[in-house]
Amino acid sequence: MSAEEGAFARATGRTAEREDGGPDKPNYRRYQYDLISPHCGRSVLEVGAGLGEFASQFTGLDRLVVTDVDPDAVEVLKVRFTGRPEVEAAQFDLDAGSVLDRPVETVIAINVLEHFEDDAAILTLLARSVTPGGTIVLWVPAYQSLYGEFDRKVGHFRRYTPGTLRDAARRAGLGVELCRPVNLLGGLAWWAAVRMGKAGSPKAGAVGLYDKVIVPVTKVLDRVLPIPFGQSVVGVLRVPGHG
Repeated sequence: MSAEEGAFARATGRTAEREDGGPDKPNYRRYQYDLISPHCGRSVLEVGAGLGEFASQFTGLDRLVVTDVDPDAVEVLKVRFTGRPEVEAAQFDLDAGSVLDRPVETVIAINVLEHFEDDAAILTLLARSVTPGGTIVLWVPAYQSLYGEFDRKVGHFRRYTPGTLRDAARRAGLGVELCRPVNLLGGLAWWAAVRMGKAGSPKAGAVGLYDKVIVPVTKVLDRVLPIPFGQSVVGVLRVPGHG
C-alpha cells in the first residue's frame, strides 16, 4: 500500500470501500452547501472530496473537478460522476505540490487545512489553482477547546478561530471576505463530549439523530443570531486579481 492509499480513511475514520462511507448526513451536507455555494464561481475544484457526497450537490456548473489524495476514493468519484461530462475526477496531492493545469474560479476545501502544519503554505499552493480574483472557500474545525481524541486520531494539527484563519490567509497573501463560526449547537455538543472524554469517533445513531433534529435548528439559529462560537469556521478568501 502506498503512502497515499488509505489517506481518506485515516483522515476521516471512514472507508472508501463503502460508497456510503458511514452514517448518512443529508441535512448537514445541505447546510454546508447553502453556506458555501453562494461564494463559488462557474468552475470549481473540491480538494479532499472524499466520496463526493458534498460535490454531488452542485449542478449546472461549467466545470467541476473532484479530487482526493486517496486513489481508492478517486475510483469511487469516477464511478459516482459517470455520465456528468462537466465533472473531472482525479488524484490531487497537496503534499506533493499538486496544481491544476487549468485554474478554476473557486477552490473548496472542507476539513482539509487543519491536516497541514504549514497552513499558509497550503493556502498559497491552493491559490495557484484559482484564477486571479477567484475564491478559496474553507470549512475548518473550530476552537482549540474542542480539540480531542478524534482530532488526534485523524491527524489535525489544530482547530481554528476566525482570527487564526484570518492570520493564515494574511500570511498567504490572500484577502478575507468572510470568516465566521458556524454550527453553534454542534460546537456545544462537541465541547461537552470532549469534556467527558467521549469525543472519539462519531457514532452512527448519534449522527443520524443530530442530522434529523439538531441541524434544522442550527440552520435557523445561524440565520437569526450572531453566532459567537461553533463547531466549525467558514472562510471565504479572495485570490488577488491582475495588477
